[in-house]
Amino acid sequence: MSLTYHDLMQVDLGKLATAVSDWKKAVDNLKQLETDARDGLQKKAAEARWEGVNAGVTREFVNKSAKELADLQVEANGIYKVLDDAHRELESLQKSVRTLTAQAKEKGYTVRDNGDGTVSVDAHVMPGTSPKDDKNLEERQRYADSITTKVSHANDIDVSAKLALSRTHGNDPYNAGHAKYDSLNDAQVERALELAKKRENMSDQELAELNRLLRHNGREVDGEFATEFFQGLGGPRQTLEFYGALSIDGTDGESKTRLAGVQDLQKYLGHALANATDPYTPQSLKGDRQHLPTWWGAEFRKLGTQEIEWERGMFSRPYGYQVLGGLLRYGNYDPTFLTPIAEHVTQLHQDNPHRFVANKPEGSDDGFGFNPSGKLGTGNDPLNSVLEALGHSPEAAEQFFTQPPTAYNEDGTIKSGEKTDFKSYLDLFTNKDFEWTVDTNAANVLADEEATKKALNFGPAALGHALEAATTGRPYDSNTADPSIKHSEAQAKLVHDIVEKFAAHPDLLTHNMNGELEEEETGPLYALRDSLGHISADYMGDFQRMVYQEPGDSRLFPVNGAAANLDPGNAQKFLGLVGQDPDAYSAITAAQQAYTANVVHAFLEAEGKGLSPEDSARVAHLVAPGAAIAGVMSNARADAIYDYHTADDKAFNDAAADNAKWVNRIVGLGTGAIPAPFSVVGEPINWVAEDVSESIVESVKQDTTTEAEHAAGADYSKGRTAVLDASAAAVASYFDRHGGIDPKTRESIDLGVRTQAGVSHSEGAQWNSSGDGT
Repeated sequence: MSLTYHDLMQVDLGKLATAVSDWKKAVDNLKQLETDARDGLQKKAAEARWEGVNAGVTREFVNKSAKELADLQVEANGIYKVLDDAHRELESLQKSVRTLTAQAKEKGYTVRDNGDGTVSVDAHVMPGTSPKDDKNLEERQRYADSITTKVSHANDIDVSAKLALSRTHGNDPYNAGHAKYDSLNDAQVERALELAKKRENMSDQELAELNRLLRHNGREVDGEFATEFFQGLGGPRQTLEFYGALSIDGTDGESKTRLAGVQDLQKYLGHALANATDPYTPQSLKGDRQHLPTWWGAEFRKLGTQEIEWERGMFSRPYGYQVLGGLLRYGNYDPTFLTPIAEHVTQLHQDNPHRFVANKPEGSDDGFGFNPSGKLGTGNDPLNSVLEALGHSPEAAEQFFTQPPTAYNEDGTIKSGEKTDFKSYLDLFTNKDFEWTVDTNAANVLADEEATKKALNFGPAALGHALEAATTGRPYDSNTADPSIKHSEAQAKLVHDIVEKFAAHPDLLTHNMNGELEEEETGPLYALRDSLGHISADYMGDFQRMVYQEPGDSRLFPVNGAAANLDPGNAQKFLGLVGQDPDAYSAITAAQQAYTANVVHAFLEAEGKGLSPEDSARVAHLVAPGAAIAGVMSNARADAIYDYHTADDKAFNDAAADNAKWVNRIVGLGTGAIPAPFSVVGEPINWVAEDVSESIVESVKQDTTTEAEHAAGADYSKGRTAVLDASAAAVASYFDRHGGIDPKTRESIDLGVRTQAGVSHSEGAQWNSSGDGT
């Protein structure tokens, strides 16, 4: 029976602590007995001049007794180590679960034990309330998921400890020392390898057990479990054979349970590989750094262009990079491991774009392959995989895009003294002649125009993820805010280059679904506009500075680290292009309003009760850049709906609902409201974020125009009204919570802010920023 929430909350771990202490004493006493037997009795027996049958029997008895005492000491030490580790980990988990439970109760929630190892977190809701009206549903689910994960981890520790203890003792009551463990980790690695050696012959239950072991131990900071697991598999080739066999087994059939199992394996094995290949893991309890040797990376590159088989005579043999790519899609990899692989794969693709996809299995289901997740391709093209890997590995991504490329040979070794024929990977991927592949196994996909277009977007979307990580310093899909992450000089320069590149080549991003502008062709990279919108949101301070060319040392409009020094004309055009995507529009709008609220509140806080009506112009100056960017967004939104026919008002409104992470990031970084090192983004972090979040949804719904207004070149009156209200709300939200402000001063500032917001919105809407030439 599995450990439950109630078990973990109520168990008295003090008894286990006592057992640990007792076994430690037993180890010490047995060690002394073993020493006495070896150096005393056994030594004397060996030196004695005995003769006859009794002498031989006695000497053998003494030798066996000494050995048995040594075995008992080994067994006792193993039991002690296992119990000590189990106690330490269970104690930590119990404390964590009790803390989470207390936090949930403080919020008025109730933690309910479901009896199967999971919990539910409930709150009192009014009868008839729908899930959409339950504002705390997401927060309660986060509590439930976190507690359930920790209970599951505790259960695995309990099971692993039991298995280790039974193996340490063995089944023979007259013989000791059956297994030697220096830690619970050793026992868990042993069990994981025992399961892994079964490969595709693992039952679904066994695969689930392996996944739990990898999930709970593969990302431990010391890297010990992950390193020992991969070493136990045998090496890079054996790792590829193991994962290749399991991924194909799980995607080659109709079993949803098996597919879910290999999807988990892909995720947890990928994270474990990232951990094991990180050379900077902290010291383990053994006193050393646990990681795989650097030659593993070189060997993976060598195997990348070789065919891999896990059964003799396999008909379809994938290349090493195709198999490895499935693992690389998960985990934050160190640049010393990932960057050379990403460079090698990219250069192989440049040389022959169809090298890898040419050997894909014909007639297979589209879910079949080395990417069981199904996200952005089936895994035939490793280029998509390494770009996704970079998207989760910020340091490696920054190095990949900002440092001069290194030329590689076919076998993954460096071409000594040679250079690539391109200056940067940004230049390479944005070259109009760069060829993306159709990474899908679907039969006759090329005959299906829509399916082909979708598949051709996998690579550009992954490129966008890689650029997000490279420029922001965090994984592209991270929902956390970390105030310690500042934009580096290299990152800011990369953003500057990205803006310049797409402003100069808008045809790369154009998306046209047979709208009014029939002569416009859809660009090959339009699928990464959402990522470019996320980058813009992360650099909102830089974009607001450029609108009215604020000085680089401006204190009113701070940037997060190094400045990108954007050119106003190119930045305006870039925003107009990117803002045609609903997700990008939402991110930019959320960040713009949050940033504007930050700078307004910072000014009002500094001036305090000394404000006067004459300060209205100064406050109006603060909302002007954001209002102008809102105007650009209004223009971009209308272009997408009426010129290019790529979205509708509903798509833009729906995207606005997912704005919490951008509001929290911008507000939190500006006010210091997010404690270091990071905070999970979900509910608003403070009243500023809460006010801004509500304002965004309303302003986005208002920001629309009719087709006739757009055709007439109107200045988007509804969007203008929306930005007036949003700008005024930034001021009002501060005044409402800080008394002592003269009513006349407040009225004057409100008027100044509304007037300037209207003017700036109109200016932004009229800029030729959409890239359509109108």
